[in-house]
Amino acid sequence: MNTFDAKSSLLKGSLAAFVCALSLGLAACEKKGPLEQAGEEVDEAVDTIKNGGEESTSNKVDDAVDEARDGASDAADELKKD
Repeated sequence: MNTFDAKSSLLKGSLAAFVCALSLGLAACEKKGPLEQAGEEVDEAVDTIKNGGEESTSNKVDDAVDEARDGASDAADELKKD
C-alpha cells in the first residue's frame, strides 16, 4: 500500500466515523420541553425587535428546523401506532 492509498483509506474511515457520529447525534435529539421552547420563542421575539420588526434569517432557519423535527417526530409516532 502506498502513501496515497493509506491517506485515502484514512480519509474514508474518518468520513465514515463522522457520518456515524452525526447520525447518532441526530437520533439522540429529543423533543424540546415546554420551557425550552418558550425560552427560544422569547429569544426570537427579542431578536425580531432588535431587527426593527423583521425576523432574522437565523430565526427563520431555526423555525424550519423545529418544524422538520416536529414533523419527523409526528411521523415516527404514527408509525409506532400502526
